[in-house]
Amino acid sequence: MKRKVAILQSNYIPWKGYFDLIAKCDVFVLYDEVQYTKNDWRNRNLINTQNGLQWLTIPIRQENLHQKIFESKISVNNWQRKHISSLQGSYSKALFFNDFKEEIFGMYENQSNLISEVNASFIKTICKIVGIKTQIIDSRDLNLTGDRNIRLLEACKKLNAGIYISGPAAKNYLQVDLFKQENIDVEWMDYNGYKEYKQVYEPFEHGVTILDLIFNMGADARKYMKYIDKKNLTY
Repeated sequence: MKRKVAILQSNYIPWKGYFDLIAKCDVFVLYDEVQYTKNDWRNRNLINTQNGLQWLTIPIRQENLHQKIFESKISVNNWQRKHISSLQGSYSKALFFNDFKEEIFGMYENQSNLISEVNASFIKTICKIVGIKTQIIDSRDLNLTGDRNIRLLEACKKLNAGIYISGPAAKNYLQVDLFKQENIDVEWMDYNGYKEYKQVYEPFEHGVTILDLIFNMGADARKYMKYIDKKNLTY
């Protein structure tokens, strides 16, 4: 069986597709040694509210244009309280809110002031909640060098990957031939075909944080994802 690896920047409480990518591979690399981008998914995500979609945003201090994600610091002290309040207001009527609120709200305690560390903490905890056992590592532990494509290829080689799973957006730049030369297959993630589930508010929205799925569907959240191994559950 070929070892599958995926490499992606960390996001704040990502949507279900992000976790399906993690679930589909054997090793998931958090790749935060690239430039921090404003108005992106690094420090914010969407929740479904009575008034439609709403951003949950962690304010970031951007000190220069070349600032890396792992260097980016949170610029306020009270963001956790505001986010908990927003989640409480939007999901208190969700069927499984009370079952998971303690564990999820607990993630907001004693957090780092670095967005990369906050994101990694949330991602790893949510993986435990939904039953994903994929190994998650930091790209800095791999000591990568070279340009964008070479770094990705080097990570795959150091992790003995036989398959590199990539998001579809990378089709614009990924040099697939480089991977083929190293006998590494490139597999493109498919985010189509997700089933709808009962949300508190209509119309239905797929592209919201996975917390929406957890609060609304509880232990059945896995049934609305595509790649979690349902034979090897953690709860």
